[in-house]
This record gives sequence, structure tokens and C-alpha cells, in this order.
Amino acid sequence: MKVVRGIADLHLGTAEIGLVPTMGALHAGHRSLFRAARAENDVVVASLFVNPVQFDEPSDLAAYPRDEMRDAAIAEEEGVDVLFAPGPDELYPPDFATWIDVEAVGAEGAARPGHFRGVATVCVKLFNIVRPRRAYFGQKDAQQSAVLRRVVRDLNLPLEIRVMPTVRDADGLALSSRNVRLTADEREQALGLPRALQAAAGADDPVAAARAGLNGLHPEYIEVVDLGVATVLAAAVRVGTTRLIDNVLLEGDLS
Repeated sequence: MKVVRGIADLHLGTAEIGLVPTMGALHAGHRSLFRAARAENDVVVASLFVNPVQFDEPSDLAAYPRDEMRDAAIAEEEGVDVLFAPGPDELYPPDFATWIDVEAVGAEGAARPGHFRGVATVCVKLFNIVRPRRAYFGQKDAQQSAVLRRVVRDLNLPLEIRVMPTVRDADGLALSSRNVRLTADEREQALGLPRALQAAAGADDPVAAARAGLNGLHPEYIEVVDLGVATVLAAAVRVGTTRLIDNVLLEGDLS
């Protein structure tokens, strides 16, 4: 596996490329994306970049886990050909002033103003730099995937957004880089989120059913979100100082 830090040093040729954008702190969910990309493309590129402009809380950015050696080892184990690990100035030079602003960004966008502007901007930059045929994301971030599908459609970008099923621990908690911040007691509390969503999926009023099933967790939102190709029941909660998101599919197919 080749590690590349500069845009000018990426020499990918004309092969069919699969891109997996990541912010590091890799886990089994990322492994599933690497494997899907490996199965469908000639070359797999993973980006490793903690994108500062998508964080709405400086403390969240500062606390985001970083371990490039570990992440590189995982990427190499899963057959990644190129790890693109630029510094912030490589993607956002001092005079950077162009942004991708997407309207109608759903409940997550409303809860985190500016978040999807940062996500869309960095992803469009990565799409233009790497020129992938396919880019891979997890269903846990379903609203993000919907935003990026809209960007790809609206800007006529020549790639496909592939969404892979959420990977969960044995207890049902969706894998997230932020899970490492949870204490043992907080993790037990956090299990109320996937359990409430799963139990509410078949209810006549899934929002009310999920809210009633959260057992003391206070949601930032619970909302049925139309993602175009599918509908999900999505929620965000805080457990201690850790913000967690999750969703369950109500109808349609995200893949």
C-alpha cells in the first residue's frame, strides 16, 4: 500500500477506482467498506483526513481519535492500494473560499448547521482529486449519503454513491469512532438508541414509539427521513458528552 500526502503525488492512471473517504479511527464498519470497494474496483483508494470544517464544536474536533499507524495497518490488511492522507493546508489552502452548500439537508443538517457544507465540500474535492467510479459510505450516515447523492446528481459528477449496511457490535450498538469515549455505564445507556429504533420500525407512529422507547435518553431529534431511494427512522442522542446517531430502514433500499 502506498501512502500519499500531496495531491500532485497521486498518480492513479485510468483504472476503475473505488474511493472510501474516512476520518480515521478505523473499525469493522470501515473494513466492510474497504472490502466492498475491493470487490468492485481495480484500485481502492482510502482517504484519511479529519475534516475540520464539518465539526460544529471545537472540543469535538480536538477529541477526535487519531492513530495513523493503526489506521494504515488496517487499510493495508483490507487490500487498500493507496492511502491518501493530506494535511489540512493541502485541501484548504490559506485563501480557500469556495464551498458546496446543499439545501434541504434533513434532521441531521438542521441539528448541526454547516456540518453538511463541510462534508459536501471535502467530498467533492476528494471526488475531483481521486476521480473514482464509486465512493463508499455506511448506512449509519444515511442522511450524509443522501446529501452526497444529491450533490452528485445536481453537479453531474461521474460517479456512483454506494451505501453499505450498518455494522454493529454484538450488543446492537452501531460502530462509530466515537464509541471509544463511552464509559461502561454510558455504553449500556447507549444501547437504548438502537433498541428503541428497531422496536419502533413497525409502529403506526414510529417517531412516537421510538421516543417512548428511549428509556431516559433525550434525543436531539427523532424523524422519519425521506432519502429518495428509501425512508429511514433516524435519531441522534447524547450519552454523557458523546453524540451518537443511528437509523433503521423503514422502506426502500439504500444500496
